Amino acid sequence: MSRHQYDLVQCMKQTGPNVGLVCSQCDGKCPVCDSLVKPTTKVRLCSECSFGHLAKKCILCGNGYDEGVAAYYCLECVRSEKDREGCPRIINVGSSRSDMIFNKRRNEKKA
Repeated sequence: MSRHQYDLVQCMKQTGPNVGLVCSQCDGKCPVCDSLVKPTTKVRLCSECSFGHLAKKCILCGNGYDEGVAAYYCLECVRSEKDREGCPRIINVGSSRSDMIFNKRRNEKKA
């Protein structure tokens, strides 16, 4: 979860055996702190976030991908046990992204 976007909400349910996948743009980022340093432990997802329409989407940005890459927690998040808090998938859309979508639809209606 990005430090600079406080309106994003994580799932935080109990994790299962399924590994979280990210797109090529988010490859190497820690899902908790956005660090690109020392990937250590694979990200695990809850059963709801790993099946259905969410299965082929990046756990950080929500974009689709062809071939997903496993997501990893950084060493500092593992040491501080943030990897045990729950499922890290972002379940809502940030306010800046929703504003962009709203403005785009409004502009389409005018044209």
